[in-house]
Amino acid sequence: MATTKVKALVIEAKDNKEKDKLVTLYSLEEGKLFVYFKGVRGAKAKLKAAKEIFTFAEFVLEQTKGSGYIVTEANVIDSFAPIRKDLDKYYEVCSIVDIVKKLATNDSDPAFFVEIIKSLKSVCYDGAPKNYALIKFLLNIFDQMGYKFNFDYCASCKAKLTGKKYLNFDYGEFVCANCKQYTSVEVPQTVLSALKILKQTPYESLKTVKIGGNGDIKALNLLAENFEWRFNAKFFFV
Repeated sequence: MATTKVKALVIEAKDNKEKDKLVTLYSLEEGKLFVYFKGVRGAKAKLKAAKEIFTFAEFVLEQTKGSGYIVTEANVIDSFAPIRKDLDKYYEVCSIVDIVKKLATNDSDPAFFVEIIKSLKSVCYDGAPKNYALIKFLLNIFDQMGYKFNFDYCASCKAKLTGKKYLNFDYGEFVCANCKQYTSVEVPQTVLSALKILKQTPYESLKTVKIGGNGDIKALNLLAENFEWRFNAKFFFV
């Protein structure tokens, strides 16, 4: 039977039969894949560590007679262990992975994959304040999918954004007061500043950023609403 090797993140795992696991991977090479871990729930199973959600590993897959794959080997690259010991980190990573589940396709998307791993490493190791990496992740994937925010100029009339500013959910861009529509919502300056700062700051430097006035919380709520408009789906966050 044909075998393939992929670098992938475990984004979902469900018990199957007595000792098996049905796992959803998001891979660099193949996009979303559904795979089986045979006998992996046994006490001495050699692939036990690789089946856990959030695990980033190199998997060797053997294609079955049907359309599925069985995992025959796995080399764990990063288990992101600190996530499992900190509730805030855990919930933030759950949010990122839930977004991945909503957006992942069966096609390879290297830029999206790299963004996922960068965001998880930021949450796990870089000491960024709660949800900063999640907000940056959302901003960057909006960019990648063609919904880039221009913080300086109105998306409609191209005038410099001054005074009150609005996000038009209909097409996911900022507009001025003259161009706002019924699908537009005013964006306070604290939120606009938070979005701009987090967008411009590298993941590894997010710990140096301080956002006041609940700008980060309001920014996340705004992005969650924009996400729902763009993709007709909600993602989990706390």
